[in-house]
Amino acid sequence: MNFDYDAIVIGSGPAGEGAALKAAKEGKHVAMIQEDNEIGGNCTHRGTIPSKALRHTVQQFAFHEKYHDYSYPQMLESAQKVIDQQVTLRTGFYKRNDVDIINGRASFVDEHTIKVKDKWDTHHNLTAQFFVIATGSRPYRPECLDFNHPRILDSDKILQLKDNPKSITIYGAGVIGCEYASIFRTLKTTVNLINTRDQLLSFLDDEIIDALSYYLREQGVRIRHNEALKAVIPTDNEVLLELESNKIIKSDYFLYAQGRTGNSDNLGLDTIGIETDQRGSIKVNKHYQTLAHKNIYAVGDIVGYPSLASAAFDQGRFAATHLVQGKCNEHLIKDIPTGIYTLPEISSVGKTEKELTAEKVPYEIGHAHFKDLARAQITGKLTGMLKIIFQRETLEILGIHCFGNQASEIIHIGQAIMSQRGKANTLMYFVNTTFNYPTMAEAYRVAALNGLNRL
Repeated sequence: MNFDYDAIVIGSGPAGEGAALKAAKEGKHVAMIQEDNEIGGNCTHRGTIPSKALRHTVQQFAFHEKYHDYSYPQMLESAQKVIDQQVTLRTGFYKRNDVDIINGRASFVDEHTIKVKDKWDTHHNLTAQFFVIATGSRPYRPECLDFNHPRILDSDKILQLKDNPKSITIYGAGVIGCEYASIFRTLKTTVNLINTRDQLLSFLDDEIIDALSYYLREQGVRIRHNEALKAVIPTDNEVLLELESNKIIKSDYFLYAQGRTGNSDNLGLDTIGIETDQRGSIKVNKHYQTLAHKNIYAVGDIVGYPSLASAAFDQGRFAATHLVQGKCNEHLIKDIPTGIYTLPEISSVGKTEKELTAEKVPYEIGHAHFKDLARAQITGKLTGMLKIIFQRETLEILGIHCFGNQASEIIHIGQAIMSQRGKANTLMYFVNTTFNYPTMAEAYRVAALNGLNRL
């Protein structure tokens, strides 16, 4: 059978980009189906890039003497500049690798055919030997909330807000909820953070959780744990949140930040027997092939965990390698670093104290408090710490946790050492290495020596 393409990728976020470019570089004739007018997917247009660009702008302007001259919408404009740069850059990648970009919504007709419907409601069929579904995810919207109301927001709508909120209630204290709580509080907005659990970000090390909770409260965020939504009542001027505990919280806006759902609807998956779970995720095998059809792959947020842009790009590359070669020996690394862009940010890799305690592993810890580092004193960014967890007898590094300015950058030094084998992955690397001075990287030497002193 003659196909229009060797491979068609649906969705141009990090996962789709990784798959399309890898397949094209391996000599395959590839098409990229993109519903939006511009390349980049949710990551570039509605998620990671705009929210992090907003965060950076807020961080830069928050302590500026003319800070109050800038509105929230004006701060969002900086995000648009970054988005435009990313679109131009990534469009160039596809052009240089002869990947055809086709705008429209794709849905499956059969396992080798899709129908592409464009913005003019015209459609045509395309065939391919292989497909890669990389349509990403979107904010989860429970049916009980009216997201058409201008005062009820999700993490997409909040990036289109044309107002300066004086107060906001955030329901959901996961990564997105905590990030926006810190952003809006830095803007001097009154913030209510409603957590359905008993602590923030429970997958983190307890000491980091405590540090984040303390800092948010010090900044004025009102955190309420173990609460559940009963009703949300919006009016023209405000939103009332009723909780199951009978509390009523009033604010200008309400942000629902409780999970995401896969963009698997309208793809015609039921037509070809591909099933999804209740959050729209597609099940795949270790090579990212769907269980119903081995020629159809799925990568990125659409398959669920780990739902990270960095991991999604790798998943796309691995799927394309298997698609081309029939095998792929590469896989996601064991210890994927976590980056949480609160103000200040959090990053971690490896085990937590709670996990090691449950596993009965003998460990010790070493700390470096940023307030004691010359570089932090120079920059004035004194909040935070670096924590190294290591095995008492072998000094093997088991986990690294960082809270503070540049944490998501600092963590990669530790990640690189943790990935080494044998004696290279021990506390002594940091003790015996000469770091530039003054730098934030010096925190590793300080924490390592602190840990040795505990033995």
